[in-house]
Amino acid sequence: MAEYSVIDDRTEFEAACRALAEGTGPVAVDVERASGFRYSQRAYLVQVFRRDAGVFLFDPPAIEDFSALQQAIGDEEWVFHAASQDLPSLRELGLLPRTIFDTELASRLLGQERVGLAAVVERTLEITLAKEHSAADWSTRPLPDSWLEYAALDVLHLIDVRDVIARELEEAGKTAIAAEEFAATLERQPKPPREEPWRRLSGLHKLRGARNLAVARELWTAREEYAQEIDVSPGRLVPDRALVAALLAAPQSKQALAGLKEFTGRASRSQLDRWWQAIVRGRESEQLPRERVPSDTLPPPRAWADRNPDADLRLKAARPVVEQIAEGLHMPTENLLTPEFLRRLAWEPPALTVDAVSEALGALGARPWQIAQTAQKIVDAFVDAPQSVSDAAEPTS
Repeated sequence: MAEYSVIDDRTEFEAACRALAEGTGPVAVDVERASGFRYSQRAYLVQVFRRDAGVFLFDPPAIEDFSALQQAIGDEEWVFHAASQDLPSLRELGLLPRTIFDTELASRLLGQERVGLAAVVERTLEITLAKEHSAADWSTRPLPDSWLEYAALDVLHLIDVRDVIARELEEAGKTAIAAEEFAATLERQPKPPREEPWRRLSGLHKLRGARNLAVARELWTAREEYAQEIDVSPGRLVPDRALVAALLAAPQSKQALAGLKEFTGRASRSQLDRWWQAIVRGRESEQLPRERVPSDTLPPPRAWADRNPDADLRLKAARPVVEQIAEGLHMPTENLLTPEFLRRLAWEPPALTVDAVSEALGALGARPWQIAQTAQKIVDAFVDAPQSVSDAAEPTS
């Protein structure tokens, strides 16, 4: 087993950056976080490999300033496996590539059924990777040697994988398509924060009444603030199901809350005062939340026949057409066109012209190659679809 060490010293870090700057070709990059353990999505390990330089494992909390690494490799192509997962954490460190190559996304475009890193490495290079530490707490210090080897192997073979997949994209005539997808991944902006994030509480639908929702808001906020303060995942303090159990039980005293066996979690009792004060604030609050929140979320397609029968007919006409195009391109339908985009068009269609549908798809976020492949066929499907339920019921001659 090769020996790897974590770089947490400024002198070592700058030496590694010089070595990477003198390497050749693209740069493989990966990030390990502590999702499920820590509150933040910050990087707790950054792995970098470049030919003629080697593998380097960087400790972000210790290094803090990554500008030297950005300067060393910022203009090179960065190779990821599932880049969308790593780019936000890298941006927090001031690390941003100019161009990327995503071996996971490229594998999807090639129609591969198994697109996890281990499966892709095995298919392209016939090398078997163990994935036993993928859900580990990477904020652990010191990191065990077996974890370091796992982390190093995430980037060690990635350039070779990239070269194989690049040839496969060329042979399939999908190089330009992949380039558009890579650019879209790199340019994708994070979703804006929700106006009322407490409504994400799993099980909230079980509550009735604005007052109970006010208590839920205060409990969720108290947990969120404490989780952020000590950098621990909120669900590890008190799980959602425990918060909802307390809300449904409506305890009338702090002692009653403490006696509720369903109120579990590592901080359910040690922070009992915090949770009880939140319940009291919710019960006394004069700012009651709305029970129903306006949403532009479409109803599930199974309800369309009753809610919007004409849209239901359009969707049923266009969906198999899009699936057929994807099958012809040997890729998953969702990579050809995000299903939500087609549902939006069917629910409230623009003028049934290629230009209008193309513009609508572009506004939703479809890439030019996706529009070129689907716009005309969607128009044709909408035009050919029955224009009313009565038309759909008429027998064809």
